[in-house]
Amino acid sequence: MIKDILKNSDDRMKKAVEVVREELVKIRTGKATTALLDGVKVDYYGTMTPLNQVGNISTPDVHTITIQPWDKGMAAVIDKAILNANLGLNPINDGALIRVPIPPLNEERRKELVKLVKKFGEEGKIAIRNVRRDTIEHLKKAEKQEHVSEDDRKRAEQDAQKFTDKYIKDIDNLLVLKEKEIMEV
Repeated sequence: MIKDILKNSDDRMKKAVEVVREELVKIRTGKATTALLDGVKVDYYGTMTPLNQVGNISTPDVHTITIQPWDKGMAAVIDKAILNANLGLNPINDGALIRVPIPPLNEERRKELVKLVKKFGEEGKIAIRNVRRDTIEHLKKAEKQEHVSEDDRKRAEQDAQKFTDKYIKDIDNLLVLKEKEIMEV
């Protein structure tokens, strides 16, 4: 029973870290990365399809993303989808290839992005702490129902705290890397 509770706790904390990682990838740092377009979906003959399934996405240099649609008729639709995604990007469509220039960030925008990064990090840490709280509640319930001894519960609570510390440290490391990436000129 304790193993199940701790396994569930560990899985949920891992997911919280993954959510933070996914949010951080979406934040534009002034460098071209295909991950910027991961959330963009295109109307492909009536079906909303991820952009990477309708064309080749690449980064020929640090300030440009290119999309080469497999179906030339999709260029205008892709162009429109990128504009509608509210990423602050303005694609240039020449009919066969779509270029998406990534504008450099100014100092003020960099500071705003760092604040946003910290907000995502704090939300992730809160989620992890909530999982720890739920885990401890489950352990106490199991002890009351006499499925678990007090010593086992206390050991399991210590394990839950170790998970919490580990995953919060993971989030802190992600934040440090992203902040460094944003502030590099």
